[in-house]
Amino acid sequence: MTLSRSIERYLTTAEVARRYRTAPSTVRYWRHIGYGPQGIKRGRRVLYDAAELDRWDAEQAGGAAA
Repeated sequence: MTLSRSIERYLTTAEVARRYRTAPSTVRYWRHIGYGPQGIKRGRRVLYDAAELDRWDAEQAGGAAA
């Protein structure tokens, strides 16, 4: 996997907010209270793995992780 493909699988807080149709501040609050998908801290940024978002979606829907 190339570096650019590896980086593309991570979403920013703003991109996660768009995915869930909420504000970036809500995603940051979820992280603060321990709710929501797990993020990865990289420097000053928090990035979210697309596979982790899919897993969290399945968990919220009551289904098994894909």
